[in-house]
Amino acid sequence: MTTGSHALDTDTIAAIATPSGRGGICVIRLSGPTAKAIGEHIAQRPLTHRNPVVTRFFDQDNTAIDEGIALYFGGPASFTGEDVTELHGHGGVVIADMLLETCLNRGARLARPGEFSERAFLNNKMDLAQAEGLADLIDAPTRRAARQASASLRGAFSTEVTSIAAQLIELRVYIEAAIDFPEEEIDFLTEGKVIDTLSTLQTTLHRLLTSAKQGALMNRGAQIVITGAPNAGKSSLLNCLAKDDIAIVTNIPGTTRDVIRQTISIQGISIEVSDTAGLRDARDEIEKEGIDRARNELHRADIILEVIDDTATQATSVFTRSETPTLRVYNKIDLSGRPAGEVTDDAALGNALGVSAVTGEGIASLEQLIVDYLGLTDTSATSAFSARERHVVALQQTTGLLDQAVNQFTVNGAGELLAEDLRVIHERLGTITGTFGADDLLGEIFASFCIGK
Repeated sequence: MTTGSHALDTDTIAAIATPSGRGGICVIRLSGPTAKAIGEHIAQRPLTHRNPVVTRFFDQDNTAIDEGIALYFGGPASFTGEDVTELHGHGGVVIADMLLETCLNRGARLARPGEFSERAFLNNKMDLAQAEGLADLIDAPTRRAARQASASLRGAFSTEVTSIAAQLIELRVYIEAAIDFPEEEIDFLTEGKVIDTLSTLQTTLHRLLTSAKQGALMNRGAQIVITGAPNAGKSSLLNCLAKDDIAIVTNIPGTTRDVIRQTISIQGISIEVSDTAGLRDARDEIEKEGIDRARNELHRADIILEVIDDTATQATSVFTRSETPTLRVYNKIDLSGRPAGEVTDDAALGNALGVSAVTGEGIASLEQLIVDYLGLTDTSATSAFSARERHVVALQQTTGLLDQAVNQFTVNGAGELLAEDLRVIHERLGTITGTFGADDLLGEIFASFCIGK
């Protein structure tokens, strides 16, 4: 387990665990060795494990400040693994602040962002991937993302990682034993066990990487950038997808000067759509800046939608092709007479389809094609858990290291080198769940949590 600056503190922490503002209730959470004593001082009642008590709350001058429920969880049977007390009072900024101030005056200190979850991790109540799943559940942009985050919190992602780690450990033990006891005369190349196990690990890791990429995409949301010539109907398409008048629509070319972003949901997938300035030779400095921003926006896209005016004399592409998946959208088919749906001409430029941002024709097909491009069409084949970009990077590095190790072992058959490679691979994989990890990584992760978590 990680130690150092993020070793477990022994003091008692307190924080408001509910959002700021008016509400039905507020919850003040304490965790640490004096959490029970502080709760009993404030409630002026004895507290027992998991037995809610309706009581008044008193400040350090024995003045009643509220009435609510005091609830005590004795460690290790609590969220953090320590003694935890919760004070459930009436909602409101003033009441919450008064209750928190009383806890601090009784000896607790204000918790850092994410410190409750950090203590749960350090007390082995959850691993790092589960803790991140908790944060992702709170911030889930859609119901589908929330279900995946909930699965990560329950350990779905961690189970996959732990299973691979167990296979790595078993293989490392086998190889180390063969190295330490050469009299057993195990032939790494002809015996076959090592190569078969490595091949299985490669397949499993690549599959997990694919699932993690999908989970990360659902977690952060996809990025779609709308580009094309002026007056092609880019802003109208944004309004149609958002089902709201987000962007100003006029017949004047160059109306859109800045990037306009709107988050939408398609089949339970959170997608941020960016409408950009029309691509052409700029007429003034303001338009030039807008076009420069439009081109910069393309670099952050998961999918690019190039809108083409289907009524133009030459309905052609003005967009330079890129490695980012691009869909050509022939707009204004209500005027051109083109059938809605897929366009088969000029297939070398990629998939295209005809739509009308005014009537909505073809929009359902466009939305389905977007989901197809994101690789999230078949819900049974998509990730069953949420993930983060750091998980994807860790798995990419792990699979790359494993592929390299397998290639080297196939060539030289050196068990000592393979053993060292597997050790490095094992450590890199362990950063996902926190089995191995640096203090600065833990600090960055938990600092992104809200105060009461």
